[in-house]
Amino acid sequence: MAAQASVAGLLEVFDVTPAGANRFSGVTGPVGTDGRTVAKGTQALGQAIVAAAKRFPDKTIRSAHAVFTKPVEVDSTVELSVQVVHEGRSTATAVVSVAQDARLCATVTVLADIPGGEVIAHHALRPDVETPADAHPAAAAMTGHELRLVDVVDVNNPDEVGPPELYAWLRCDPIPERDDLAKALVCYFTGQLGISTTMRPHRGVGTAQAHATLTTALMSTAVSFHEAVEWDGWLLYGHESTAAAQGMSYVRGQVHTEDGDLLASFAQEGLIRPMRSADTAIEMPARL
Repeated sequence: MAAQASVAGLLEVFDVTPAGANRFSGVTGPVGTDGRTVAKGTQALGQAIVAAAKRFPDKTIRSAHAVFTKPVEVDSTVELSVQVVHEGRSTATAVVSVAQDARLCATVTVLADIPGGEVIAHHALRPDVETPADAHPAAAAMTGHELRLVDVVDVNNPDEVGPPELYAWLRCDPIPERDDLAKALVCYFTGQLGISTTMRPHRGVGTAQAHATLTTALMSTAVSFHEAVEWDGWLLYGHESTAAAQGMSYVRGQVHTEDGDLLASFAQEGLIRPMRSADTAIEMPARL
């Protein structure tokens, strides 16, 4: 049965539970009101981050690189297996496999460590873009989620032509206090606008039908955390598509706080293919 998604419910999905030595289990959430029957790849990434954090409780997650191979069906469960590659005094590495009904859906390589003192420090400045108050509200994806787009009213409008970059302000309620859940939540929304960023220069009058016949999928995401993931209010997600060729897109981005702290950087690879005629019967929100 369709249900209204929420940030609070998403945090419960992220919080996988131990199911044996180096094993965890989790739920995938209900079918959404948009009819989508598969979970976003970044949901599995968030669950893998939490599983690794629970496996290495004395360390903090510094980066995670996920490759998505099969879709995760919602209204079901997933199993996560943590293969420890290295576990030392200061660093640890693991490969987390996310499976459903014996199907491998994603692998996530995670680096964890015990943060050291500041030897040198610098970070990219927050882009000088519109404030959340001046940005354009987007349709709410879930309860507790507020998204505002900079210089764009509707990312799905084929007439919204521009350079291959998108900036968006995001506000979530609740904001988790646990470091692993906060990182999972930041990761989840890195997958929301990547393909839209790639498509932005290729929009224009007469292209709506062409875009409706494309199918897209997020194939990989890599996220690095630079600071303790703590914030109040809004986060600014900046996306830049540096390449689209041979049926793939590449997007890189950064996540800043309102105060200008750089919390994370990310990179994504997306699959872009002509849609099969059999797929056009699927409702648009459920296949994007």
